[in-house]
Amino acid sequence: MAQPDSKKIFFENLSGAGKAIAVLTSGGDAQGMNAAVRAVVRMGIYVGAKVYFIHEGYQGMVDGGDNIEEATWESVSSMLQIGGTVIGSARCKEFRTHEGRLKAALNLVQHGITNLCVIGGDGSLTGANLFREEWSGLLTELVEQGAIEEESVQKYSALHIVGMVGSIDNDFCGTDMTIGTDSMPPEDGWEDKMCQKLFATRSRGTRLNIIIVAEGAIDRHGKPITSSLVKDLVVKNLGFDTRVTILGHVQRGGTPSAFDRILASRMGVEAVLALLETTANTPACVVSLSGNQSVRLPLMECVQMTQAVQKAMDEKRFEDAVKLRGRSFQNNLRTYKLLAHRKPESDLPVSNFNVAVLNVGAPAAGMNAAVRSAVRVGISQGHKMFAVSDGFEGFSKGQIKEVKWSDVGGWTGQGGSLLGTKRTLPAKYVEKIAEQMKKHNINALLVVGGFEALLSLLELQTARGRYDEFCVPMVMVPATVSNNVPGSDLSIGADTALNAITSTCDRIKQSASGTKRRVFIIETMGGYCGYLASVGGLASGADAVYIYEEPFDIRDLQANVEHLTEKMKTSIQRGLVLRNENSNDNYTTDFIYQLYSEEGKGVFDCRKNVLGHMQQGGAPSPFDRNFGTKISAKAMQWITNKLQETFRQGKLRYSDTCCLLGMRRRALVFQPVVQLKDETDFVHRIPKEQWWLKLRPLMKILAKYKTSYDVSDYGILEHVVGSRPKELDAAVAM
Repeated sequence: MAQPDSKKIFFENLSGAGKAIAVLTSGGDAQGMNAAVRAVVRMGIYVGAKVYFIHEGYQGMVDGGDNIEEATWESVSSMLQIGGTVIGSARCKEFRTHEGRLKAALNLVQHGITNLCVIGGDGSLTGANLFREEWSGLLTELVEQGAIEEESVQKYSALHIVGMVGSIDNDFCGTDMTIGTDSMPPEDGWEDKMCQKLFATRSRGTRLNIIIVAEGAIDRHGKPITSSLVKDLVVKNLGFDTRVTILGHVQRGGTPSAFDRILASRMGVEAVLALLETTANTPACVVSLSGNQSVRLPLMECVQMTQAVQKAMDEKRFEDAVKLRGRSFQNNLRTYKLLAHRKPESDLPVSNFNVAVLNVGAPAAGMNAAVRSAVRVGISQGHKMFAVSDGFEGFSKGQIKEVKWSDVGGWTGQGGSLLGTKRTLPAKYVEKIAEQMKKHNINALLVVGGFEALLSLLELQTARGRYDEFCVPMVMVPATVSNNVPGSDLSIGADTALNAITSTCDRIKQSASGTKRRVFIIETMGGYCGYLASVGGLASGADAVYIYEEPFDIRDLQANVEHLTEKMKTSIQRGLVLRNENSNDNYTTDFIYQLYSEEGKGVFDCRKNVLGHMQQGGAPSPFDRNFGTKISAKAMQWITNKLQETFRQGKLRYSDTCCLLGMRRRALVFQPVVQLKDETDFVHRIPKEQWWLKLRPLMKILAKYKTSYDVSDYGILEHVVGSRPKELDAAVAM
């Protein structure tokens, strides 16, 4: 739907009254499917539509009967933390036949269903589109058979389809990430190359090697590469003790991550909006993720592109297959090869540049992955890489040493900051830092950190007028659990913190299972930034979230208590309320706990919990490892380009050589730090505008509050080819 005059449109203008929406999951199950089902059901009910479950996928649609069940608000409670799909998923041969689709059409018409939300892979979505194309003909046949009345053909004349990709394989073209996700054939001679690399790493002192084999791995001639084949090669050629572990359905099961829950919730709501806006001439679409935005793409364009990839694979055109997967996939593959395959020193370029990397601010999971990536990319580009311990304070004391490729081995999965990090800003040590820059001939800086890192670069840029040593390329990669860095929608470490919050909330809610009704008041970190509380609340199904950015008073608190009390009187057994640590000076966690305890007497009791630093600790999530690796690799490539450009022209003082690399909507963007001053609330250490505030109405809708939802960014049907900006480097956000 085009946006007239760029005005904001709120979904109250889109009524679902008189419409019936059915949701089904098809194919293999994937973590996060339940969150998508929950979002479709609650959003559908919220706009006035009837919503139905179709149990057991297309098989349930064909069989009908109890498999098609009207959903209620309460029927999707407590689904967020459950893996797989609670409404079932089954492969159905009968639906592939005309007779099977005729039965399915009859069952839908009998329930008045003409809107389908299909969560599945490319086969499931292709089947849905065929069903849509045949719909009018199927209804005509049913009339001829006397199964339905003639008037039903007019009343249910069009079937509308919206797809969501649910697959742990992330193998669907058109989306950066599929719900439930969180390999190309090697060149000939891969056996010898693999053994040579293993031998080389062992000779450098490494005691452990991990080889990952995809279940469908093949060589360039189509011959399967199995885990047992790889084991036999290693044992025969190298004599290394080798074990095989087949993960199997372990990858499919388990609790969905915070990312999967949020992605699925956003897509589920977008799917309902798409169904409300569709017309008879609207093509079936897929709700997709591009960068940090939910977009709609023509279903068959995505399917055709996916099939083209498979065709290229079948025809052994592997390079073409990689290109068809898109820039995101290509960049991932390129970065992996760059970091995993160490070239002989004789093959490396010689740059004669020295680059220092350091951590600044509080520790954040994923910092070590970012440092590892920077070091290895820098070495591969011919630089000497130097690690600085304990931030700028350590810099001033000369805690600087050269690091080699093997020095950062095994860092990806380590939490915290192995370099050591402090919040100390450089201004008080600027002269000593300049001396160390000169002593070690540092030609560029990469700073991995949070809000203090931004302040540090601003101070160093100011110091350029007094010290030529700071007239070098400097770039910051945002890393903080608070996600409060201006210029970036996402920071390294925030996803791990969200997972800690959601998993803790899951366990806390489970602790009340089987007891009387109970409400939990949870305090999260974040300073004045409400990101963790808001997005954590969306992922864990919170009933209310209090943050600094959205002021609240005693009347709001009272309204929330009354709202929760009404829900508790029906069938809801547990309530969850999150509060950001600095949301309000007077309405503290203790105050809110006491208020809820007093007002809830006779209906529910309360418990409180301050999560504290557990949100900062632990191993980084796969998302943070990947995000840290990719964004840091891009930062190092920028440093190399700037060094080559500027040092041909002598010393530099330009603002565009002191930058922050951040994700902005759908692209990774380098932004001079001086330009970020106007976007920053320095008093509260937060950006003046924060994208995730648009998700708060979504959280409220799913908690059954009446509110407005801004859909001005939605509704435009894009295309698979050319839908992504060139700057996008496979980074995805929430």
